[in-house]
Amino acid sequence: MTDLAAFGDAPFFLHAHPDDESISTGGTIAALIEAGAEVTVITGTRGERGEVVAGELEHLEGTDELAPHRMGELAAALDALGGPTHAFLGSAPARIPQAARRLYADSGMRWGADGFAEPATDAPVTALSLAPLADVVGDLLAAMLDDARRPAFSSIVSYDARGGYGHPDHVRMHDAGLEIARLTGRPFLAIVEPRIHDAPLPAGEELSVDLPPAALAAKTAAMAAHRSQLTVDPDAGTFTLSGGQTHPVAEVEHFRRVHPDRIVQFCIQEGSCTE
Repeated sequence: MTDLAAFGDAPFFLHAHPDDESISTGGTIAALIEAGAEVTVITGTRGERGEVVAGELEHLEGTDELAPHRMGELAAALDALGGPTHAFLGSAPARIPQAARRLYADSGMRWGADGFAEPATDAPVTALSLAPLADVVGDLLAAMLDDARRPAFSSIVSYDARGGYGHPDHVRMHDAGLEIARLTGRPFLAIVEPRIHDAPLPAGEELSVDLPPAALAAKTAAMAAHRSQLTVDPDAGTFTLSGGQTHPVAEVEHFRRVHPDRIVQFCIQEGSCTE
């Protein structure tokens, strides 16, 4: 069942790195824009510590050139999705007024024994995952409130409490989005990816967006724009990540609408959320 109305007319998508917006929510973004919604995407980092697909771009891995390259890929991907409003966290408008620009660094990660990501031991001091939650929330609110300090958005879309596959930057964006939902009373829609074992969440309203052909085509094109991170096979309807894992391009994107207070209580009880 597709219910775009749950997102409202001005949803904010909070993502951690370039390509997350396309893989997890690209079709929904495209469908919302086609329906007339004013969609905003905030990207937390530039993905500069991520792996690079083997081939002509692999020389970028670990270099200063990777961040600007991925910024260019992200711009092309967003254009393919219909051109949502975009900002990097720490840069205007997603920066506390009168404050100097802040660059939130990619925290990096390592794979744990359970198959989920864990924090890297060498995360830089400027890493998004290490930033005080109040700082991240403040920068996001700068973009999400109007001049009268009223919410200028209809809903928040971000990761579940575990950050999907567990990347610490995903978790930080989830935590910040959840806090903003609690402060403003706006809906929080957690991304549910069937290919990932989701962290347990309290019962909520399940939403599925069946992607119409145009939205699926836009999503596929957006994913293909992230050439340093993945390879798309449009004929097979699959994509392969830099680590060699191949997955289908999801034709249905899933979300769970949850109540912030219930999540906060659940996380306190289960110890599954970070401070």
